[in-house]
Amino acid sequence: MFEQTFKNIDDQLWKDAGCSSELDYVEQTSWILFLKYLDDLEKEKKLSAELMGKAYQPIIAPEYQWEAWAAPRNGNGKIDHNTALTGPDLIDFVEHRLFPYLKHFKVNAEDPNTIEYKIGEIFSELRNKVQSGWNLRGVINLVDELRFQSQTEKHEMSHLYEEKIKKMGNAGRNGGEYYTPRPLIKTIVKVVAPQIGETVYDGAVGSAGFLVEAFEYIKNSRALSTSDIETLQTRTFYGKEKKSLAYIIGIMNMILHGIEAPNIQHVNTLAENVSDLQDKDRYDVVLANPPFGGKERGEVQNNFPIKTGETAFLFLQHFIKILKPGGRAGVVIKNTFLSNTDNAAISLRKELLSSCNLHTVLDLPGGVFTGAGVKTVVLFFEKGTPTENIWYYQLNLNRNLGKTNPLNEEDLADFTRFYSRKEVSKNSWLVNIGEINKDSYDLSVKNPNQIEENNHQDPMEILKEIQALDQETNEILKTISKLL
Repeated sequence: MFEQTFKNIDDQLWKDAGCSSELDYVEQTSWILFLKYLDDLEKEKKLSAELMGKAYQPIIAPEYQWEAWAAPRNGNGKIDHNTALTGPDLIDFVEHRLFPYLKHFKVNAEDPNTIEYKIGEIFSELRNKVQSGWNLRGVINLVDELRFQSQTEKHEMSHLYEEKIKKMGNAGRNGGEYYTPRPLIKTIVKVVAPQIGETVYDGAVGSAGFLVEAFEYIKNSRALSTSDIETLQTRTFYGKEKKSLAYIIGIMNMILHGIEAPNIQHVNTLAENVSDLQDKDRYDVVLANPPFGGKERGEVQNNFPIKTGETAFLFLQHFIKILKPGGRAGVVIKNTFLSNTDNAAISLRKELLSSCNLHTVLDLPGGVFTGAGVKTVVLFFEKGTPTENIWYYQLNLNRNLGKTNPLNEEDLADFTRFYSRKEVSKNSWLVNIGEINKDSYDLSVKNPNQIEENNHQDPMEILKEIQALDQETNEILKTISKLL
C-alpha cells in the first residue's frame, strides 16, 4: 500500500509547475511527511503520558496541528472536505502562517539536539514549491494515509524513502551527491564495526546513509538494554551538512529509521578551524563520502594546515583531526588522491601515513557512483600510530556497473571475508611503508598479482594484414606508373 501511495504522490507533484525534478519531489514530500510523522509522534507521546497518569504538553499549537489544517475529520473519521483548506487558501496558509510559525521554533529551542530545534531548522531552510493548492491538497490527502505508529510501518516507509533518494541520485543534475550506494555503505560499516558506546560521525552527511546503516548495524549487533537504546538514540550519531536539501533529507531519513531527534547540524563543516578542535569535539568512528571535485575559497582553506582548494582533501584533514586517538575511519575519496603530484596531495598523504595507520585501501571499479564518472577508493585508517603496512584490495568485476547493473553486497563479499586477515590473493596484496617513495608518497594501486592480458594478435591475422597492405601498395605503385 505504501509503495503505491509514494508513486501517487510523485504523480501529483509531477503535475505541478513548481516541481521539475526528482530533487523537488523528494524535498516537497519530505516536509509534508515530516509534519505527518510529527503528528503521529505527538499522539504516541500523549497516549503514553495518559497511561502514566500524566499531562502531555503538545509541541505544536492546536491551530497548526495536522488535524487542524491538513486533515480535519468528520464524524466518520475521514477528511472533512468541507472544512479542509485547498486551492489558494491552502497555499496562503502554508506559506504565510504555517512555515513562519514552524520556523520560529529554532529561536525558542533550548538545545540544538531537540526535536523543537529540528523543526525550526528544517522550516528555516526550505520553502513550499507546490504552486497549485489543488495539487498540494492531493499530496496531503495521500500522506495522511501513511502511518508511523508501528515498527513495521516505519521500516517499510524508511525502505521506500531510501528508494526515493536512490532515484534522486540516479536522476542526474546534483542528485548523485546525495546518494552513496547502500551496498558500499553497508560493507564499510561492517568492516569498521562501530560498537554501542562509541560515537559515530559524518561531516558530509548528505542523506545520512552512513549514520542510518551504522544505526542498523549496532542495533542488530546484540541484544540492547534500555540504557543502550537511549545511548543509541541520543549520544551515538553525529553529522554536519552544508546544503539545505541534503540536511532535510538526512534528518527525515534518520527519523524514518527510528532516531527521533537526529544530531545533525546544518553548518559548513569546513568553516571550522581544525586547530580549534578540542578533545570533547572528537569521535570514535568516522564514516563519510565527502563531495567529489568541489573547490573552496581562500578563507576556508585557511582553516587547515595543508592549504588546498580541493574540498575532499580538506574534509580528509578534518576527519583525521576530529578522530579520537585510537579512533577508526572509513572514507570514500577519488582514486587520484593516491597519486596526485601537487604539494597539497603529497603533504596530505605524508600526514595520513605518519599520524594514522592506513591499514587498508579498497580500490573500486568505475561506475560505482552512477553518473559521477570518477573512480574511487575507500581509505580505512586508525588514528594514533603510523602506517607500517597497507593492504590493498582491488575490486575486479566481470561486468560493467551502471544504473541498470549497480554494485551489490555480493560483489564485496570477498573483500569483507579477506579484510580481517588481510589475505593476499589475485586481487589483494600488501605494501610495506618502506617501499613507498618518500619524495612523492605515491600510494597508487598497482596490483603485482594481476597477470597482464595477452593483447597480441594471432600471427595469421598479422600475415593477412601485411598481405593486404602489400596489395594496397602495389595498386598505388601501378597507378603512379601509369601517370608517369
